[in-house]
Amino acid sequence: QVQLVESGGGLVQAGGSLRLSCVASGRTVSNTRMGWFRQAPGKEREFVAAVSGGGSTDYADSVQGRFTISRDNAKNTVYLQMNSLKPEDTAVYYCAGIPPQYYRRNYYYPSSYDYWGQGTQVTVSS
Repeated sequence: QVQLVESGGGLVQAGGSLRLSCVASGRTVSNTRMGWFRQAPGKEREFVAAVSGGGSTDYADSVQGRFTISRDNAKNTVYLQMNSLKPEDTAVYYCAGIPPQYYRRNYYYPSSYDYWGQGTQVTVSS
């Protein structure tokens, strides 16, 4: 089984930057599609970004051009660099993974992911 632990959240002013990290343990996730989701109070969990085992990336329209997802397979870690943050980016951010044998699942949907971290809070003040 894979365990995911996020870190790097915090309080930042609008226009600022944060880098979230997601460290995996239990087994390698180098061939696992990994994603970042977020959930604001009273809202559903939404897709933010994903990276395939081969390094292909995809982003929600709301973060395209501001956020960058990346992975360091040697460290079994996935990152989310967030720039030009806006108050509407405030949410709990979750790291998630799809087991390799299910790589055809639609990665935009939270239900496609079997592995989840506990989340890290990101708060952007105006």
